[in-house]
Amino acid sequence: MKTVNHWIGGKTVEGASGNYGPVTDPATGEVTTQVALASADEVDSAVAVAKEAFLTWGQSSLAARTKVLFAYRALLDANRDAIADLIVAEHGKVHSDALGEVARGMEIVELACGITVQLKGELSTSVSSRVDVSSIRQPIGVVAGITPFNFPAMVPMWMFPLAVACGNTFILKPSEKDPSASTLLAQLASEAGLPAGVLNVVHGDKVAVDALLAHPGIAAVSFVGSTPIARHIHTTASANGKRVQALGGAKNHMLVLPDADLDAAADAAVSAAYGSAGERCMAISAVVAVGAIGDTLVEKIRERAEKIKIGPGNDPLSEMGPLITAAHRDKVASYVTGAAAQGADVVLDGTGYTVEGNEKGHWIGLSLLDNVKTDSDAYRDEIFGPVLCVLRAETYEEGVALINASPFGNGTAIFTRDGGAARRFQLEIEAGMVGVNVPIPVPVGYHSFGGWKDSLFGDHHIYGNDGIHFYTRGKVVTTRWPDPSDAPGGVDLGFPRNH
Repeated sequence: MKTVNHWIGGKTVEGASGNYGPVTDPATGEVTTQVALASADEVDSAVAVAKEAFLTWGQSSLAARTKVLFAYRALLDANRDAIADLIVAEHGKVHSDALGEVARGMEIVELACGITVQLKGELSTSVSSRVDVSSIRQPIGVVAGITPFNFPAMVPMWMFPLAVACGNTFILKPSEKDPSASTLLAQLASEAGLPAGVLNVVHGDKVAVDALLAHPGIAAVSFVGSTPIARHIHTTASANGKRVQALGGAKNHMLVLPDADLDAAADAAVSAAYGSAGERCMAISAVVAVGAIGDTLVEKIRERAEKIKIGPGNDPLSEMGPLITAAHRDKVASYVTGAAAQGADVVLDGTGYTVEGNEKGHWIGLSLLDNVKTDSDAYRDEIFGPVLCVLRAETYEEGVALINASPFGNGTAIFTRDGGAARRFQLEIEAGMVGVNVPIPVPVGYHSFGGWKDSLFGDHHIYGNDGIHFYTRGKVVTTRWPDPSDAPGGVDLGFPRNH
């Protein structure tokens, strides 16, 4: 059986704890790999390596860093399919979706290649007689990233390229459910010329996470995952004196107004709700139909959903793959089987779906629930599976109030032809990312990603300018050089003045 070990100090390091976790092919249900689970001592060893590497990498030139990043980008491009194959084998998503994940991660590498512009700093000359003031940003040290199973390549690339471009060293703790893609990303970075110890991958479970959160050698922690864990990460790491950005869960809404193109809205709802089997924090999981369009919209969504082909991710004909584990599949199914008792109309029930020849895979079909109540489990919880809830609202104002009442504020979208309504929605909606006739408003790499309310803990969104600020700290330098004609002025005990 294949074993995934740690990557520390620019080389493979075998697990020393003796503990291993199973990695399953979701399409077959078979355990294909085992992954080493790090102990606290192994985490400590990785931090020591990263601290040593920071002494030189943190002082390296921007030219040296960007040279590595440009080479890294080229290697990622050449190995797109290899990375995607690992994602398909361990996560289960279809190959085209995995390739899209790699491409979106590479956007942040491209942003990191231009770090020279982002770290230019500021200078004010002659703020007083022969006094200049400059502001600069410097790296903070060893930083850690804890990433989820649903995007095993993209989310790590949201973090470490910017962190190392800013001069930090990085320890990645990826999900133990699909660890191989992260290891390959680190190996390619080493091949690109990244010095040993700058990027390290430590596999593990809660033991490794807790060790990172408590370790005094870690300066900052980035996290993407569920809201309960994000809250724990933020509370624990902050209590240990670390800078934290912790992105939590979501319940993303799509508001459809009566004037919207309903065919376009239905296409968008199916794509955003069921793509990647619904296992993404930006999935549209709740459609709010305004006015009399509800029945028509639901029927259009149903027609499209019934045509989606579900199968193994390595089958070119498959449009949606299995869920990550059998336990997760069963949990997702429970929201559908219990929906009718909580007042919903079950338009599509995908809980009995299976794939011939792969009956032990973690399969579930597409489910569509109509007239969902806001106090039902299917609405309140982040299901993280291919289940779309439809709610009804009589007016735009009622729909916005419904969305804003949600404890989550990650992403949301409006579908309308009315520019005035769209403008109001942008300003009135309480969410960090908004789409106008765009169902999944994930920002491009040079804008930051992040939500509001229970979808984000910490002050910084991820990547973009916020990411660069998170991985650096500001310093202001005030300088006075004596002019050759100056005579000694004696001692002045007064408060420094600018004029």
